[in-house]
Amino acid sequence: MDSTLLYQRLANAVLVLHFSFVVFVVGGFVLIVIGNLRGWRWVNRWWFRIAHVAAIVYVVVQTWLGQDCPLTTLESWLRVQAGSSGYRSTFLEHWLQSVLFYEAPLWLFTLIYTGFGLLVLATWWYFPPTRGHKNGAPARRT
Repeated sequence: MDSTLLYQRLANAVLVLHFSFVVFVVGGFVLIVIGNLRGWRWVNRWWFRIAHVAAIVYVVVQTWLGQDCPLTTLESWLRVQAGSSGYRSTFLEHWLQSVLFYEAPLWLFTLIYTGFGLLVLATWWYFPPTRGHKNGAPARRT
């Protein structure tokens, strides 16, 4: 396989991973809220809730420290290795990047990510995760 094609495919794989991470963070929050309102016990399982809160805490801390996302950095590096200067080659790239990457001031991203992170943490209080309960039933709030 040509190294240019290899780097391009690796960059696309990183883009898909990045998009999946965003879907997990945003979709996970929606599932937690809807799942609790509908009685879905699995949305409060400890492993799911820890993974979800860890993901958004990572994003919030990263933005507060002013760091670039490592997935964005890796994808960009791979694209440069493939000889590309931008995001303009495949259908998958075009649509995933138009959803993930948009222009806005850094302070706005920090504000949005922090606000969303606080919402996620609020779900820990309102819909607490479960651990060690029979049949995965959520603990009752008193």
